[in-house]
Amino acid sequence: MTMAREAGFDASGFFRRKKLMAFAVPAAILAYFVYIFFAFDIPGLAERARMDNARILVADSYSYKTHVTRDNRTGDLSIAVEGENKGTWPEGRSPDWVTPEGEDRTRVALRHGHEVVIEGDAMRYDVPGYGLITAEVSRQGIDLRLPSNEPPDWISASNARVDITTEGGRVTLTRARTEVMRYAFGWELFWFTLDSPFHGQSFGELAGLVVSGDRVVEGKSNLAAILHDIWNNRMWQHKDVMWAIFETILMAFLGTMGAAIVALPLAFAAARNFSPLMAVRAMVRRVFDFVRGVDALIWTIILARAFGPGPLTGALAILITDTGTFGKLFSEALENVDRREIEGVQSTGARPLQRYRFGVIPQITPVLLSQLLYYLESNTRSATIIGAITGGGIGLLLTQAMITQKDWEEVSYYIILILIMVMVMDTVSGWLRRRLIAADDSGV
Repeated sequence: MTMAREAGFDASGFFRRKKLMAFAVPAAILAYFVYIFFAFDIPGLAERARMDNARILVADSYSYKTHVTRDNRTGDLSIAVEGENKGTWPEGRSPDWVTPEGEDRTRVALRHGHEVVIEGDAMRYDVPGYGLITAEVSRQGIDLRLPSNEPPDWISASNARVDITTEGGRVTLTRARTEVMRYAFGWELFWFTLDSPFHGQSFGELAGLVVSGDRVVEGKSNLAAILHDIWNNRMWQHKDVMWAIFETILMAFLGTMGAAIVALPLAFAAARNFSPLMAVRAMVRRVFDFVRGVDALIWTIILARAFGPGPLTGALAILITDTGTFGKLFSEALENVDRREIEGVQSTGARPLQRYRFGVIPQITPVLLSQLLYYLESNTRSATIIGAITGGGIGLLLTQAMITQKDWEEVSYYIILILIMVMVMDTVSGWLRRRLIAADDSGV
């Protein structure tokens, strides 16, 4: 009877503790998320969020802007893709939606029926459903007249600057210039710039030129001229971008392979069954811990200060970090080798170096290859960020495009190239891993 009561008492306590845990765990998780909500200032982040800027950024990533700009000091009018000199329309040429009317009057047709007229220092913008917006530059500032007393949220106005953003486009007016921007889907001038004789031609027309005997550019076949204009595109700089991709892959390759070459002999000194001196093992392992404990980005900053920027600095940062990682992995693999194979090679009269070559290396080769190829693939991604710091590879171009705050279509282009590069490296490394490990297992 006493034993039964004791058993009942213990069961009762067990169920009480179980109920308490069932309540305490969700409460702790809820308290944790509440702490995060306030510690990371989520309410303040929501207040600071600028959805209008986010919409502009997203639109810029898959579209391009053509700027129609009047210099209010000189009266000159220019039309340029993304507002860049290398995308400027030649004098006397313009898109079909820009219509010159007289000496100092230009009509710009925007999307969705919107229309802007630039006449001297004045601008008139007819917004369907809202009315006519007029603005004029004077010595006192900008005189803005609206159909309503209160400006809508898509108009930002001050005495020195007026910004209008609608579904048809954007208009910016300052004392220095009047600028009308029209969006269009796609990446304009991606293949050919405005000065190329192939600009504006369809794929079918280009294919016809390739097989045609008439040469568009004197001294070159049409195919060579087409490839030359694409490769040397001044707007998108395909030649420089491809070289940057090569630099990024080379940075990852040199860093990863160099780390493996350095780590393999050191791993023997760190392995318990190959290094009898405990002091040597401890020292080598602490070196591995130190170099891999410091992130590659930190090594990148240190080395950039020591040796200056460049892709070789990035490769050295990867080499240092991965030496510690490979050293740990390789030493653990060495500690798990089968001693019988080494003794079998030794029985043939092999010297110590030959025993390592034929009795040890074949056992750890699958681990070495697998880890090496995996880190090569991973370092290809890391080299993009490292290149942004050291000034090399596709990471540098990506950072420069972000800093300009206007070339977001180029940012999208670079990100797509990085994704393709990573997928290709993943596919190639997986194929090599399967082939090399299968060949090693078969004794080839």
